[in-house]
Amino acid sequence: MSTPISTPFAAVGRTVLDAAAGVGRWGVLMRDTLRSARQVDVWGPQLLGQMARIGVESVPIALFIATFTGIVLALQASYTFTGAVPLYFVGTLVGKTMIMELGPVLTGLALSGRVGANIAAELGTMRVTEQIDALETLAYDPAAYLVVPRVVAGTLMFPVVTMLAVALGIAAGLVTAMFLLDMTSQEFIRGLRLFFLPWDVQFALIKSLSFGFVITSVGCFFGFTTRGGAEGVGRSTTRAVVVSSMVILVLDAFWAATLL
Repeated sequence: MSTPISTPFAAVGRTVLDAAAGVGRWGVLMRDTLRSARQVDVWGPQLLGQMARIGVESVPIALFIATFTGIVLALQASYTFTGAVPLYFVGTLVGKTMIMELGPVLTGLALSGRVGANIAAELGTMRVTEQIDALETLAYDPAAYLVVPRVVAGTLMFPVVTMLAVALGIAAGLVTAMFLLDMTSQEFIRGLRLFFLPWDVQFALIKSLSFGFVITSVGCFFGFTTRGGAEGVGRSTTRAVVVSSMVILVLDAFWAATLL
């Protein structure tokens, strides 16, 4: 009679233990990565290429998302404010929301699918085809050769991509306000400047730095721990996207609770 009751608890317990073990293995990989960061001659030549792949090639999708986010924010703000508050507060809402929340978070979630999945699939394929083992045989440090350039590139480039997305999202909100809401650019900019603080940009940069580190490090971790051939690569890719997206949302709440 006790089996039906204990089985769900056992499943939850196994899930918690597996998650804790995964965090521990990720921590070990990050420790090895930190140690390997001293081998600049190994990962340095790859850094620019990874910055281009992770950052520059991610700009179009980030800008696409930011453009329509800015448009929707302006339209919804005007609908909400009609007859209640001055319409120039549309600029306030678009600016604050894009800088502090939707710009960094939506960019991070979108790039977790593009960057995190790409890294996990690439390194997972190298793992199941024994290319990583071959690097070890040739006395290369896999963490220095494969992980460090990706993590450094992601951490450096995500704030750049995020700021471009934020700027374009605000510009899209401005254009929408001028052509669809009969606002002048002066009114929109007045609202944009009304509650703006330099800390808003710093807050967005902190979030995007942490998101870039999480996406690249999680992608590297699941790629390195891939097992089971082509099926395992697909599984690792899916897990990298899901886990990095969940961690981004947790970090978003954490930074809001601790820094605001």
